[in-house]
Amino acid sequence: MGENPAKNHYAQLNQGEENEMEIFGYKTQGCRRALCIAGYILSCGALRLLFYWKPEWHVWINCIRCSLEEADVVLLRTTDDFRTYSRKTVTWISVSAFIKNRSDYPATEEDSIFSKAIMKPSLLKSSVFVNNILRNILPFYFRVLEDHYTCSAIHDKFGSGLTCNEQNVRRAMCGPNSIDVPVIPIWKLLIKEVLNPFYVFQLFSVCLWFAEDYMEYAIAIIFMSLLSIFLTVYDLRKQSIKLHRLVESHNNIMVTVCRNKEDFQELESHYLVPGDLLILKEGKTLLPCDAILVSGQCTVNESMLTGESIPVTKIHLPQADNFKPWRVYCAEDYRKHVLFCGTEVIQTKADDRGVVKAVVLQTGFNTAKGDLVRSILYPKPMNFKLYRDALRFLMCLIAFAAIGMIYTVCVFALNGEETGEVVKKALDVITIAVPPALPAALTTGIIYTQQRLKKKGIFCISPQRINMCGQLNLVCFDKTGTLTEDGLDLWGLLPSERNCFQNIHSFPADHSLPWGPVFKALAVCHSLIVWEGKIQGDPLDVKMFEATNWVIDDSSGHQNEGQGSAHATVVRPGLQATTAPVEGITILRQFPFSSALQRMSVIAQEIGGDPQAFTKGAPETVAMLCRAETVPSNFESKLLLYTAQGFRVIGLACKSLRAGKPPAALTREEVESDLTFLGLLIMENRLKRDTKPVLEELSAARIRSVMVTGDNIQTAITVAKNAGMIAPTHRVILVEANKVPGSFSASITWKSLEENKIEDYRSLVSISETEPGIRLALGSGQYHFAMSGKSYQIVAHHFRHLLPKLLLNGTVFARMSPSQKSSLVEEFQKLDYFVCMCGDGANDCGALKVAHAGISLSEQEASVASPFTSRTPSIACVPELIREGRAALVTSFCMFKYMALYSIIQYLGVLLLYWQLNSFGNYQFLFQDLAITTVIGVTMSFTRAYPKLVPYRPPSQLISPPLLLSVVLNILFSLSMQIFGFVVVQEQPWYSQTDIHSACLSVNNHERNSSSGLGLHGMRDGAHEQTDNGFKSYENTTVWLLSTINCLIVALVFSKGKPFRQPIYTNYVFILVLIGQLGICLFLMFADIDDLYSKMDLVCTPTVWRISMVGMLAVTLAVSFLVEEAVVENRPLWLLLKKTFRYHSNSHYKRLQHVLEQDSAWPPLNETFFSDSVAVTVEGNMGGHSNPTFDSNEDSL
Repeated sequence: MGENPAKNHYAQLNQGEENEMEIFGYKTQGCRRALCIAGYILSCGALRLLFYWKPEWHVWINCIRCSLEEADVVLLRTTDDFRTYSRKTVTWISVSAFIKNRSDYPATEEDSIFSKAIMKPSLLKSSVFVNNILRNILPFYFRVLEDHYTCSAIHDKFGSGLTCNEQNVRRAMCGPNSIDVPVIPIWKLLIKEVLNPFYVFQLFSVCLWFAEDYMEYAIAIIFMSLLSIFLTVYDLRKQSIKLHRLVESHNNIMVTVCRNKEDFQELESHYLVPGDLLILKEGKTLLPCDAILVSGQCTVNESMLTGESIPVTKIHLPQADNFKPWRVYCAEDYRKHVLFCGTEVIQTKADDRGVVKAVVLQTGFNTAKGDLVRSILYPKPMNFKLYRDALRFLMCLIAFAAIGMIYTVCVFALNGEETGEVVKKALDVITIAVPPALPAALTTGIIYTQQRLKKKGIFCISPQRINMCGQLNLVCFDKTGTLTEDGLDLWGLLPSERNCFQNIHSFPADHSLPWGPVFKALAVCHSLIVWEGKIQGDPLDVKMFEATNWVIDDSSGHQNEGQGSAHATVVRPGLQATTAPVEGITILRQFPFSSALQRMSVIAQEIGGDPQAFTKGAPETVAMLCRAETVPSNFESKLLLYTAQGFRVIGLACKSLRAGKPPAALTREEVESDLTFLGLLIMENRLKRDTKPVLEELSAARIRSVMVTGDNIQTAITVAKNAGMIAPTHRVILVEANKVPGSFSASITWKSLEENKIEDYRSLVSISETEPGIRLALGSGQYHFAMSGKSYQIVAHHFRHLLPKLLLNGTVFARMSPSQKSSLVEEFQKLDYFVCMCGDGANDCGALKVAHAGISLSEQEASVASPFTSRTPSIACVPELIREGRAALVTSFCMFKYMALYSIIQYLGVLLLYWQLNSFGNYQFLFQDLAITTVIGVTMSFTRAYPKLVPYRPPSQLISPPLLLSVVLNILFSLSMQIFGFVVVQEQPWYSQTDIHSACLSVNNHERNSSSGLGLHGMRDGAHEQTDNGFKSYENTTVWLLSTINCLIVALVFSKGKPFRQPIYTNYVFILVLIGQLGICLFLMFADIDDLYSKMDLVCTPTVWRISMVGMLAVTLAVSFLVEEAVVENRPLWLLLKKTFRYHSNSHYKRLQHVLEQDSAWPPLNETFFSDSVAVTVEGNMGGHSNPTFDSNEDSL
């Protein structure tokens, strides 16, 4: 039964977000419920267990569909590939107890969901807990302090705080502000673990074995299962306690809130509700909720969220008087106004309104920390082909088991066996054919890999992604701090005066920087603070400020004339600074750096002087904000000169402010307009030592490297060339997209960039002045596209059909915002790339989470921003992770093949013996299952990763021709050997179906002189005592010995070494285990120890026959090994077969690559396409370029 969304029956939660869900309303029916209860009783609880595993069946059978408003039960379904269902009960909460009269509640919030709930006639609110978040059924997505409020509305409605009555209503509707992660009781963990389908199957197996008197094996399995359950429960309990301790400290913090008309009130943080007005006092404070800063300024440590310990400055929400919701108005910069739960406020600065205030935005699990805790409690499942194929393969084994059951019933029924015995034997086939230890065996390899990664300083919080790392074929790198050194070195300053660039000032220099506007910009245009006695902040800001030799005096507030008393940062000349005509400069207000705006600004004032605004940021952006007459005419060429050499270039600008208007009243737009251009700050950003060798290694392994950075596009291209991402012989094509002014269309232009030597410096020169429409013969991969974030956004909206083509050869993506980085990773994934994102954990959080494997280069042990964290800030962790991922993936395949073969080998042996109404004995099963398979399963995964990355990946799916062929052929080899042994032993002259001692007696008659009569008599007596045992036979002994040693053969053959894992002989433990097991098997084969043979249900056979069995096994080993090496692992053979049968990869990017190779018109050069698909040839400077950086006049160089 599926879900057909009907009116009011269906809605979506978290639309467009990572945890998007569908919700369906249902109402319980009494008669259906009664029938289900009867079903539970009649099925002895089996039906209830089935409903526990399939909650959607429980709802569909118990309930009828209804509108969400009437629902008492809802069914939630994830929108990912898994479409997982969960059942939730709707809770009704009455708010009438808090409202004596509706008029008590203010009417100013008619559009608020709180007001809507109060105005409902029943005064009831329906809600449901989804992943620990309290959701209102109507409206469907409850975001506590709603997003529709404008900036001015937030100040007006919540700027004075809530009354006690308002707070009580909101608390009833939102619940307490606590991230409550209770320590789960052991009995609950035990029940949940025991009800796992795997353990239910084990329970079924154990009951069956007890019924068949397989006491020893059943007890062994019970012991192993209990041990596994207790270890799992212990681990879960340990995690539960750890997570509980992580969040409990934030649940009981004393905070001060402002009560409307009731002054201030101290209360515990779990009483906070959305809309409360928090008062932030001086000193360190842990934030117990998400809050919007409405007055003052804060510096916070967000390392808990981003993994980066650089202090972040937060500014208050502007009182913008417009109709846009505050999030829309602030766009990507909304985070600059939000204080996130779990972060630490390390410094507060009040403005002229007196105290630092923040309005509570979200509470409990809705907060940033709550989201983090939920991601740990409910990790997003990864859809990987291996796991889907594993389930399909298990279904095949179940089908095998069904065939075996039919065969068993036929054989035993035709021979007149009792019905109970026939049922037991038939059910036994299921426990043999389906390996219950398979999930545990697959997990073992992942655990070992995780431990190896930890030893190498790579921490993993999402182990299921390790196998996915074996498939990575594209790596996106951030530039600054990832490919290049985190710290920047000042190289030079190019000041500008009166529309002209002056002589460059080099660093370090004998003479210090002269006093002037540029000096003041370097001294104040930053967001640095003094924290724990050190200047802390962005590395670029630190270097820039240190060049002035000034110091930050952040000890106390400063009185500013006409501005009132405010806490402001003051910078003063240091001991080594040159004499300055001022005592110091006060930083009155900051507009922090924004990735979206690509700039930051401050309002500063010389002590006793007039206020001034200073701006620094991307040179192109800063230049556009300046008055045209202050920007040098050769601005573009000078910028191109330095960015082409790989320098990081920062633009500086300033302007004087009117003394009449206080700084707090100025908007960012007013401050950042009509500026005076001051010059360019040139910083050197060297490549890290490991960057080039690592990128060369990835290139050799045919793993694409892509740069995704917020820096200038020319700098990024140069760094890409220096790092080896772009080969010297390859061409770079600049893709620029712009919106056409006055219309809804857009244009896209391709320009080829050529590297030439001009006047002893390297520069990138456009070849657009060559023949228009020129077409170059470019082979696949011989060219690279480079584009900015703005162009990427326009292409994504207006030229959607071109985006996959551009991504196929896109190597440099510059000026990318955090959301664009995430979008780019998702677009690569749509092309069927397995994407890794490697960044510093700050602006890359979204992309790190979205990628198949996100690696954060953070000093923290485990950054919550990404699945993987490298303790050492070097990209050397990327190939290391890919190596280990490939080894883990291959190990999973090996383990899967071995577990499947072991089950089928045992299955075939048992079915052969069933033909004679026989089977393996208890200890025979025990030896194969425990002494052989369990030990091999534990030690096979010890093999380490191969140190060299080969230029191809391991297969990603089990249902692939080589793997299927390997399994099928080895099944045939095993079947052939067992049937051969089974049939041939019956043809032997000493064989007897009734006398199991005929072989040894006939042999011993020839050796009477060398054997004592007493010994023979004892052997015969012992033998006759055991004649009643139904398992002993020549067929049993032959088939069991052959199948047991065959398990060792397939373990050896399937233990792949090169090219993804080290040779098998390097796994000393595994080799010693195999040798030991083989020695024991051969000892059992050749030893004539009566007591041992009696326990193991073996019989004595002539030495010649034992040697014959060794010969059969040797032939099987040789054939199996030869086929595995010469056919299954023969890569050239499979490539030839692919070519012969014209097989093409199903991957989207491979098919697109094949199409583009045949397209002589791709890539277009020096052409512009409009979104109406009309092609126009570029001539000269035409082509719709709006970015002045790339419109440079080549003659000016």
